[in-house]
Amino acid sequence: MSEPKIRVAVVFGGRSTEHAISCVSAASVLANVDTERFDVLPVGITPEGAWVLAPGASTLAIEGGALPSVTAGTEVVLSGPRFVELREAGASGVLDDVDVVIPMLHGAYGEDGTIQGLLEMSGIPYVGSGVLASAVSMDKAFTKRILAAEGLPVGEYELLTRNDRTLSQEQRDRLGLPVFVKPCRAGSSHGISKVTDWAELDDAIAFARSVDPKVLVEAAVAGREVECGVLEFPDGRVEASLPAEVQTDSDWYDFEAKYLDESLELHIPAKLDDAVLEKVRALAVHAFKAVDGEGLARVDFFVTDDGDVLVNELNTMPGCTPSSAYPKMWAVTGIDFKTLVSTLIDTALARGSGLR
Repeated sequence: MSEPKIRVAVVFGGRSTEHAISCVSAASVLANVDTERFDVLPVGITPEGAWVLAPGASTLAIEGGALPSVTAGTEVVLSGPRFVELREAGASGVLDDVDVVIPMLHGAYGEDGTIQGLLEMSGIPYVGSGVLASAVSMDKAFTKRILAAEGLPVGEYELLTRNDRTLSQEQRDRLGLPVFVKPCRAGSSHGISKVTDWAELDDAIAFARSVDPKVLVEAAVAGREVECGVLEFPDGRVEASLPAEVQTDSDWYDFEAKYLDESLELHIPAKLDDAVLEKVRALAVHAFKAVDGEGLARVDFFVTDDGDVLVNELNTMPGCTPSSAYPKMWAVTGIDFKTLVSTLIDTALARGSGLR
């Protein structure tokens, strides 16, 4: 008799501002799961937080600029290693046990350690980093603090908590112009503004605070934007992909440039000197280990004209949309998307859940 298939739940959508991109990423993952080995259960989370049995990949693409969303479906709840289907009149039906979860969630209420904690409590293995690494990497200020403590190079920044109205004159003088103002715990470039005149700062802070009360103000770095994928294998090895360089006609790498602008180009490998390219790869692995990362991450860098490399941030559940760099970098490095998904699942199963 053949071995029973491994039951994989792909969870996507969620309550964050990155709901739509999570759906698009999930569509790519669902389309690249090895169905000879894995039985897939798509579970969507609506913007209001309801968990529902969701349709497959065909309904989750960006169509004509319209972003997808999880809207309705049969509600389910997580109970131990299984999802329980809620039916009319209070009845319920137990679905098959789940062996592993791919929490393909971006941003708050998913990528930030929240669902990771839920899955740990339920005893279900899952793809990606644990609670600590997910929470630290979601909070860009804490990421920078930990990276700096580990001796990794980071750019100049200031943090505004909910009690800080704006930057002091001393802080402005230290950062200089231009600066980028962004929510401390968000992604996909939501809530980000480029400020070229201090008169624009307060509006930019208010815009960022529409997403997150904690705001990061970063000094602009003159240079090139480079990304690098990190992947953990079932035997514990951690490797870095060939890096990608991002080029776009936009003034900076905003949401439209990432997902809607057809002028976006990714050069893989990035057109860097060999020594700089290898430095990026080494720093990517170092940063991943510094935050206690697991499974996968995308590490974003600035490379200056002088060849200096600064770590910008880590994404512990990087986008996997058709325009996303993470799967493309690994494809060029020699691991196709289907093999990548299988590796992530196998690594999660080898790791298990609980303290490690």
